[in-house]
Amino acid sequence: MSAIFPTNGTAPDFIIIGAMKCGTSTLQAQLAAQPGIFMTTPKEPNFFSDDEIFARGADWYSALFEHARVGDLKGEASTHYAKLPTYPQTVNRLVAAAPNAKLVYLMRHPIDRLVSHYIHEWTMGEITGNIDDAIDSTSAFVAYSQYNRQLTPYIERYGKERILPVFLERMNMAPDDELRRVARFLCHDGEVTWRHDLGPQNVSRDRIRRFAFYDLLVESAPATALRRALAPKRFRDWVKARLQMRTRPSLSAEKQTELAEIFDQDLQPLGALLGADLSCANFKEIVCAKALDWAPRD
Repeated sequence: MSAIFPTNGTAPDFIIIGAMKCGTSTLQAQLAAQPGIFMTTPKEPNFFSDDEIFARGADWYSALFEHARVGDLKGEASTHYAKLPTYPQTVNRLVAAAPNAKLVYLMRHPIDRLVSHYIHEWTMGEITGNIDDAIDSTSAFVAYSQYNRQLTPYIERYGKERILPVFLERMNMAPDDELRRVARFLCHDGEVTWRHDLGPQNVSRDRIRRFAFYDLLVESAPATALRRALAPKRFRDWVKARLQMRTRPSLSAEKQTELAEIFDQDLQPLGALLGADLSCANFKEIVCAKALDWAPRD
């Protein structure tokens, strides 16, 4: 089924393509709160990546933007779009459907992203082992933190001028500046202001492990009222403690060294594109010092 859109304004103007656990939900919420910008619901359609969703067709995807006002910049945010090799058809589908879209790619220290990714999978019940074993058994933890690897096919098809690199550490340090930078890249005409009342989005502060029927038994209002009425608080706290990751997981020294070597190899060409000598050791210092954009060609 073709996903190529007619020229009737239904294709997105921009897409936040990832990376997972790098502030994509926070940036999406901030953009959605600005006048003149429309973001889809759901936040992550994953249309171009997931085969079963792509099979719904272009009309289904276009309908996600039907409530945008005339003149709005239309966008979506799907971290599956930067998850090679899991979703290999994403770039081809996206280029065919939205060749003129602008892309925003968020990054953070690759090891920090990996640890947050592990916490997410643990809370969702997808991972049971310790973090070192999980990395050895699940290649996605490393692959999704290889930012140059994820960006290369987009650069080849869209060109660097249509892709904006954003770093979570910089966005946390200078949120208003980074939001204005994103708005300028999108050619947004109006003023934008970071909404501090929104707070960070999609963070796993409680680190509560999900299980079958979790949403029904834990998150629903009736279940909450019933628990409070029937179960003593001490018992509720005991159950919560049994399901909770009490401390942030730590990598072994050997795994830390191994990962730094892997990610440094990926960061070197990315840094060259950005005009910076990037490595795991200096990553936070470099990305916080100033907003990094693509270095001009020689």
